[in-house]
Amino acid sequence: MTMTSSGTPHFVIVDSGNYFSTQTIQETKKRDDCFVIDMYDLPERDLSPYACMVIDNFVDQELLYQEREQIWQFLNQGKVLIFSGHMFLPWLPGASMFVPKLIRSQHDYEVSIVQQHPIFDGVDPEEMTYTKGVSGFFARGHHPLPSQAEVLLSLPGGEPITYIDRYSTQGTILVHSGNNLFAYSGQGSTVGRIGSQLQNWTREEYRAIQERTRTL
Repeated sequence: MTMTSSGTPHFVIVDSGNYFSTQTIQETKKRDDCFVIDMYDLPERDLSPYACMVIDNFVDQELLYQEREQIWQFLNQGKVLIFSGHMFLPWLPGASMFVPKLIRSQHDYEVSIVQQHPIFDGVDPEEMTYTKGVSGFFARGHHPLPSQAEVLLSLPGGEPITYIDRYSTQGTILVHSGNNLFAYSGQGSTVGRIGSQLQNWTREEYRAIQERTRTL
């Protein structure tokens, strides 16, 4: 596993090229532990130097479906994959297709913390729910859970909008049914904590996977 000079494992950000991904991509390019690749370079890309693959809602899922074996192999090497978005093809192990939330009022978008977790430490659920007084930006539906998944956040009906899956592969998958969690960084509200806390959690999760692998 290749590390940065500081010993930090690498992230690879799969760039969809979409306008709405630009801010996140520009921010990650500033870090020496984050590498950005064009999504259409994925089939030929050597993923072995990276500890975590980050994929957002705007990526070409037809391409990911074609490359599902490569994604499976990446995870079975004890890596981490973070997907934020709405799945409509079965390219991610253990994951189910996105189910939109039936909305009757703005309160149907309210986010609840199911259990405390380092990614959302100190983050106010109301500030996840509302952006400038408007709800629905953070999540508008869910993905049905794989077996033994750990649910972090939910909508009012108990729909799991953010979960961790450590059982479908030999790695760890984090699925969030909304915008790229890495984009929540440096903002004025408490949601600005999410991006950096997610990166810190990912590093620790990768190290924990590697430690378990060495003891088997």
